[in-house]
Amino acid sequence: MEADDLQTLGDLAVGEPAQIVKIIGQGADDKPGRIDEVELERRLLEMGFLEGEEVEILHEGPVGRDPIAVRLGGMVIAIRRFEARAVIVKV
Repeated sequence: MEADDLQTLGDLAVGEPAQIVKIIGQGADDKPGRIDEVELERRLLEMGFLEGEEVEILHEGPVGRDPIAVRLGGMVIAIRRFEARAVIVKV
């Protein structure tokens, strides 16, 4: 697998299927209400964002394309785009 094949879930287009490669925990920043990198990684893993899972963005919000609805296995989960940028995927 080459680095060119990888991107973040937050950068996928609506309807583009991908497979999770890893969770990097990065994506958090210093804005009020945001969580730190360790907490972000923990939350994503608890929601089921695991290596090898198939994901697809189903819908994005009208303002700033946030939040996004993601199909993850048999579930649909709403997450913020900055959270999705911590999920590395292979298209």
